[in-house]
Amino acid sequence: MPHKMTLTGSATGPLREYDRYVAFDMREKGSPSAPKGLKKSTFISYTVFVAKKAFNKTGLTKKSVMHEKILVQGEPTLDIPIDECPGEIGIICFQITVLPNKNDKEAKQEVSKVQQEVAATKQEEKQESAAKEAKTVQPEVNETPVQEKKAAQQKQQQPIQPKGTKDVVSFDDIIVPEAFLKTRPNPVKTEEVIEFVKRTGHLDKPLTIEKESKILKDGYRRYIVAKTMKMDHVPVVYDYQK
Repeated sequence: MPHKMTLTGSATGPLREYDRYVAFDMREKGSPSAPKGLKKSTFISYTVFVAKKAFNKTGLTKKSVMHEKILVQGEPTLDIPIDECPGEIGIICFQITVLPNKNDKEAKQEVSKVQQEVAATKQEEKQESAAKEAKTVQPEVNETPVQEKKAAQQKQQQPIQPKGTKDVVSFDDIIVPEAFLKTRPNPVKTEEVIEFVKRTGHLDKPLTIEKESKILKDGYRRYIVAKTMKMDHVPVVYDYQK
């Protein structure tokens, strides 16, 4: 009997639609050890094939499948044409589930924190207004300490971008050509870029895209890293078509 497999994570590339099923790629860490003489696998790529009916029941869309954390249970297959299965291992899915987002609680806490800051700011502004009315001479109003603090925080929160960056665009706007999806970036080099992002908070180089169409021209490895690190925006340079 085929060995059953369970994968968790998000799609690492766009959803591909066929006649009666859809497919997308996923990636998981490989084995930390390997038999003597064999190279250790840092990451293993999978191509998951799901019946359209089962996929539609999850409520996932072409965009959300790349952001939602999902659980896939299935078994490996060798019956899929190689051009439809860019992953190292093809998986026929018999159950797909959307997992709860662990960031929901953090998001609610952040909203509560912002609401408290707004209430505190309004209270301070109310107190300042009362103090101004008590004075006979109205001096020029400077920024309040709270406003100055917020401006400083916003300045600090602006991410540092790699050298050569010409613009910063939304990750979701970038379109990946089919040719890139059939390639397999070196997992060791990909892991090096991931470690760089963890240390610095930004990519080591910008992606190259067409300005109008937002089609990716170069930097597929960094696209995968940005997806893995859940970056909302990525640095880019433009490739102008003549």
